[in-house]
Amino acid sequence: MTPMTTSDLPLDRIGRGKVRDIYAVDDERVLLVTTDRISAFDIVMAEAIPYKGMVLTQVSAWWFRQLDGIVAHHMIAADADAIIAAVPRLRDHRASLVGRAMLCRRTTVFPVECVIRGYLSGSAWKEYAASGTLAGETLRPGMVESERLDPAIFSPATKAETGHDENITIPRMRSIVGNAAAAELEDQTRRVYEHGRKVAEGRGIIIADTKFEFGRLPNGEIILIDEVMTPDSSRFWPAESYAPGGPQPSFDKQPLRDYLDGLRKQGLWDGEAPAPALPDSVVEATSLRYRDAYRRLTGTALAVT
Repeated sequence: MTPMTTSDLPLDRIGRGKVRDIYAVDDERVLLVTTDRISAFDIVMAEAIPYKGMVLTQVSAWWFRQLDGIVAHHMIAADADAIIAAVPRLRDHRASLVGRAMLCRRTTVFPVECVIRGYLSGSAWKEYAASGTLAGETLRPGMVESERLDPAIFSPATKAETGHDENITIPRMRSIVGNAAAAELEDQTRRVYEHGRKVAEGRGIIIADTKFEFGRLPNGEIILIDEVMTPDSSRFWPAESYAPGGPQPSFDKQPLRDYLDGLRKQGLWDGEAPAPALPDSVVEATSLRYRDAYRRLTGTALAVT
């Protein structure tokens, strides 16, 4: 399979992130196309990862179906033929849509990331190890890296156009979106995560933490948008090897991070753009890691037609 690094569709492209291209269909719908671009340390690699965009789109679609009746969401269709039937202008572009496109309801997006942490890891562990806090809130003493958090901790973040998102307190979130919206965003975040955590655990996957995005429809309803509990928006750990007290292996771009970390430790890369070229072995290992996450979670192999 030839990986996709960019899309070119006969629609107005209104956004381009590190991974996704966003197109306006009309005033009520958008089309999300997830490419095979990959980033690490906030730098987009020159090489793409085969099947990565399909995994992210189809994992999200799978979760949206699991969440019907739990929260409202933006997905209309994630099947290429259903999308073409709804948007006939895309008829000649089926190859660019298969597996990686999602037709969605259009919303006004809230300017915060709704992060929820079920385990103490990543930036949360770094802050706790340094100060005993998470987003400025004190946690109990004596915790270890990767320890389970019960209940899970809601720790919103601001969205950064470049660089890392910044953890913020819940009072700060309220000042940005308002008290009522903040309460609703936290409630929906907890409902989605707790359902997802239980489902994933039954499939041998620990969702250590994840982040959600939400948008508001013209009628005022708040709905779940963007990607949902994918290997890019979450920390997926294999349950069979979980051992608190240190970092855990993950089902995402770990082979890529390990390779780049090795170059930095050897003084062969300074961590700045442009990133070094990736060997085929790293590209393939990363692709396999994403596909394995999809298979474990959904119970089926990734369909690519």
